[in-house]
Amino acid sequence: MSQRDDPNAALRSNIELLVNLLCNTIEQLEGAELLKTVQQILQSITTSARDLKEIINDVQSGLPALALEQILPVTRAFAHFLNLTEIAEQYHRIRRARWHQQVDSSPQAGSLEAVLPALIKQGVSKETLRHAIQQLNIELVLTAHPTEVIRRTLMRKYNKIAAYLEQLDRTDLTVNEKENVIEGLKIEILSAWQTNEIRAKKPTAVEEAKWGFAVIEESLWNAVPKFMRDLNKILLRITGQGLEIEAAPIRFSSWMGGDRDGNPNVTVDVTKKVIMIGRCRAIELYLQDVSILSDLLSMEHCHLELRTLVGESAEPYRALLEIVRKRLLNTKSWAESQLEGKPFISSGLPIYKQSEDLLEAFMICYRSLHSLGAAEVAEGYLLDVIRRVTCFGLSLLPLDIRQHANKHTDLMDILMHKRGHGSYRAWSEEEKQIFFRRYLASSEENWVSPTLKLSPELQEILEIFYVIAREPRESLGAYVISMTAKPSDVLVVLALQKEAKVKAPLRIVPLFETLEDLKNAADCIDQLLKIDEYKRTCQGLQEIMIGYSDSAKDGGLLAASWAQYQAQEALLAVGKRHNIRIVFFHGRGGSAGRGGGPTYLALRSQPLGSIEGQLRVTQQGEVIRHRFGMQKIAERSLAIYTTATLEATLLSGQPPKKEWRLLMDKLSKISLDSYQGRVKEDIDFNRYFQAVTPIKEFDKVTIGSRPARRQNNSEIENLRAIPWVFAWTQNRLLFPAWFGVGEALTGISKADFKILTAISKEWFYLSSIFNMVEMVLAKADPEISLRYEQQLVQQELWPLGISLRESYFNTRRVLLEILQQKKLLTLNPTLERSIEVRHIYLVPLHLLQIELLRRYRRKEAMVDSQLEQALLVSISGIAMGMHNTG
Repeated sequence: MSQRDDPNAALRSNIELLVNLLCNTIEQLEGAELLKTVQQILQSITTSARDLKEIINDVQSGLPALALEQILPVTRAFAHFLNLTEIAEQYHRIRRARWHQQVDSSPQAGSLEAVLPALIKQGVSKETLRHAIQQLNIELVLTAHPTEVIRRTLMRKYNKIAAYLEQLDRTDLTVNEKENVIEGLKIEILSAWQTNEIRAKKPTAVEEAKWGFAVIEESLWNAVPKFMRDLNKILLRITGQGLEIEAAPIRFSSWMGGDRDGNPNVTVDVTKKVIMIGRCRAIELYLQDVSILSDLLSMEHCHLELRTLVGESAEPYRALLEIVRKRLLNTKSWAESQLEGKPFISSGLPIYKQSEDLLEAFMICYRSLHSLGAAEVAEGYLLDVIRRVTCFGLSLLPLDIRQHANKHTDLMDILMHKRGHGSYRAWSEEEKQIFFRRYLASSEENWVSPTLKLSPELQEILEIFYVIAREPRESLGAYVISMTAKPSDVLVVLALQKEAKVKAPLRIVPLFETLEDLKNAADCIDQLLKIDEYKRTCQGLQEIMIGYSDSAKDGGLLAASWAQYQAQEALLAVGKRHNIRIVFFHGRGGSAGRGGGPTYLALRSQPLGSIEGQLRVTQQGEVIRHRFGMQKIAERSLAIYTTATLEATLLSGQPPKKEWRLLMDKLSKISLDSYQGRVKEDIDFNRYFQAVTPIKEFDKVTIGSRPARRQNNSEIENLRAIPWVFAWTQNRLLFPAWFGVGEALTGISKADFKILTAISKEWFYLSSIFNMVEMVLAKADPEISLRYEQQLVQQELWPLGISLRESYFNTRRVLLEILQQKKLLTLNPTLERSIEVRHIYLVPLHLLQIELLRRYRRKEAMVDSQLEQALLVSISGIAMGMHNTG
């Protein structure tokens, strides 16, 4: 049967193979009796013709009888089934992309081959398209927050399994070769089974940063130049001209080791260490490239420019590359001495301080080869190395610094007290602005004397500015201010950079994240840009971060989305008035409840004029692995970011009509009232939430260095958005991602509903919301959430759960009416397939988690280590199976 007849046959075959190999491993290592238990559960799911309720009853009834020593390996089995299914699905994406390129007459949606020619057909001129691509400035910011539950050790094993699946697709394998591939799969699966999938302790902030560097090393280092080759090739074919050599449409940066907002584990020493580790890793990668180039560039003839540098060498390219190698080694030695706190002993050659110096050496080789008629050689591996230097520089991942606005206020309060100015905190906003304007415009003496004594916490807040002054500018990105509310929140950071004598100040990025802050964002920036002393530092551009997590946690998906949309429109208008370009930095999480979802929908749904070829967006938690964990998937992800940004930039559109806005205002208001009425005003809601989800057990989960709560109590207000979403994902209700939508849709008049149905097909923003909610509703499972309730929640709270499930079914019914569909995911068979293949492993894992939570809470302080481990495995496995952790 061909791929066209059954595009998922190969996927099912791969899953079956991997599951069978795991079953063999379980039998070999855990015994036939345990395997029989696992297979009985599987059989109940896969062979029953009964409905889901009966299947669940059948499986659930047997779980209390599982002995303590059985429940951990059984839980691990289903978690591993999901991990293997994920690997097979990831590789299937690569297989399908290749099939589109080889066989299908129509290129894959979102690919360069599909979108770039389509833009020409839609009236974009060749010159405009080429110029737009040349000017693209997309920055993907890797953040740790992290909800990534897969250890780096296992990631590598999973990538090897995917590589073996790719080999199995070869039609020219001999019988012996195929047996060797199967044997390789057996070894990796057995090794994964014998590896603890749960970290022994929470990762440090430095370990999180190393995880980010590993993504570059293992995937993006090769994916970026390959993607650039593909982009250049199709641009040359379509327009007759390729990319300029210095073009870097997509770059990467990081928050790992720089995000200190609410994370006391990110210290000044951590930040400095991460910066130097990044330098060392980058140099190691460039040394490998130099070695490959030295083998390749053995020519004896060269251009005068190169000959002047190396003299009468018989192999001039190798001579120059040897100088580069020695300088790289000296630079690495310097970085290592910084890491270890030891004196640096130079080899005599200068270290590389800026990537431009390294780039110039490669460019000299490039120009020489072109001048002597060896253009093909220049455009080969050498060009790949040049592209890497342009993208990754010497830092690999430039580091943003993030801090909470209140921390700067705490510091300034003490500093002003010490100077005899009274309490900074008590100053009015006007007084603060006058003070900063005067200070920024003058050569006033420093606030901080060498003898000033501060508390360790305040010293940390201050010291990061001296780190910014000392570290290579290329190693740092922006300074992000969480919970920005007033212009003074921004001015204080500029002033503190001046105080620390930062020669090239970091651009300052205010982050507006709550509903109230989003509402007031435009007024804040308007006031700020009226201050000449600040506006001069902007150099015509102001970056602004839009927070998705806290606003959605505040008011639900619909109200938050509309607030984010309106805030961006208002901020664009402010920028236009002040002749300042506004660039948005989107703080999106992996889940729909935190602004996540398909890249194309996310970018195309932004307000008109908000992208214009330039944006930054966070890549959080498991999203990093899903989009960039395998090289070929990373290439596809880079292409989608590029094509979606180009479409949002080049395709003309109209702003939403007044009546559309008024209707969205109504929907947002009803949704907000419903959501806050439930979460903030229902006195039973927090008790229900604490009981029906594993939120109380999250302190045991070793998946992030940052605390789950801002303060040490169980109130929802103090819970961070990530564990809030994560908890509801575990019990399959996914409450934050859809609640309020159904109430809004049923709360408007029939006439408005009819209008809404029509405009949802015209307004990309609205259709993207509905598509997102459709996806979430399809992933949710009210029957599973009911089982959590029945086993874990006091009976007096059950009416609340009944009400939530009624809301779910109402939302699904009314959304299908809007979409004019009979069932969810009618137009998204890929996601439907994904949910289907995971279902048989997810259902047992949920039921196991319920049993584990029941036992865990019953035993309280007397919890057995195996029970605790099994609970953590269930949390990790469900997160993998749901593709969303937070």
